Amino acid sequence: MGISPDNVHGLVLAVSSSVFIGSSFIVKKKGLLKSGNNGTRAGAGGHSYLYEPWWWAGMIVMIVGEIANFAAYAFAPAILVTPLGALSIIFSAVLAHFILKEKLHIFGVLGCVLCVVGSTSIVLHAPQERAIESVKEVWHLATEPGFLVYSGVVLVVVSVLIFRFAPLYGQKNMIVYVGICSLMGSITVMSVKALGIALKLTFSGSNQFIYYQTWLFTIVVVFACLLQINYLNKALDTFNTAVISPVYYVMFTSLTILASMIMFKEWDSQNASQIVTEVCGFITILSGTFLLHRTKDMGNAPNSKSSPETPVSTKENSTTSANTEEQQMAIF
Repeated sequence: MGISPDNVHGLVLAVSSSVFIGSSFIVKKKGLLKSGNNGTRAGAGGHSYLYEPWWWAGMIVMIVGEIANFAAYAFAPAILVTPLGALSIIFSAVLAHFILKEKLHIFGVLGCVLCVVGSTSIVLHAPQERAIESVKEVWHLATEPGFLVYSGVVLVVVSVLIFRFAPLYGQKNMIVYVGICSLMGSITVMSVKALGIALKLTFSGSNQFIYYQTWLFTIVVVFACLLQINYLNKALDTFNTAVISPVYYVMFTSLTILASMIMFKEWDSQNASQIVTEVCGFITILSGTFLLHRTKDMGNAPNSKSSPETPVSTKENSTTSANTEEQQMAIF
């Protein structure tokens, strides 16, 4: 892949975005932990975090990161920008380890390394950005049958997750909340890219805000972002940050690149070798995330060793689990 000036700008913006977003997970989590001691937790449907300065500080940091990410999509293709979110995993996991005391086992570190290796492989073999002269071209791509079918499936699945599975399993399985964020995120990125292209063309002298398509993309971005923020808060308040970050990254990245391939047909310009390398990169990322997920509790287990003759009651297990949650909520 040739490194054009636009690609360099996109890479710099994407890396900066990952640093800010990775930090925002930690700052927001501190705010959620503090607000949970004074009101209903976000994971239980509360919104007391809106009165917590730490949460707002985290939101500001995240907004800065998202603005940088927004700008990156205007310069480089999604398949190049999106995988760089792996850096936010590393930054978030390390900060969570030292600040939130969420232990990251050595295998978790290895999982993060695998995520970075896979992402690097994808970046090095990413396709060139296609030239787009008007937001109308993006609208035409978005209204082709393939992407319309994808968007319809996403909206149906998200609706089922929100109204059916979230009330029943949202507090037990992080895939519910993360799935909502990731599915909507893939639609958001396509709209963000369209809006970024519109702004880029407008600043270069070709006003794109005279077209209604630009405003439709803007509405989609605002609505989808608000929905993602709500469910990401629930996920962060309920589950371990060092696990939420990589799982969210993998699901979001996979779905975003899939949406980009469907909408912009980026694989049409690549040969079989490049495509296979990118697929291998994804397998590496998924392996790292699986490793991190499976070892997330290693090092956090109680040191006490019960003898085989000593029975452990269900009540004691429940109390231990409750105490662990209380200790996690007390960190601030």
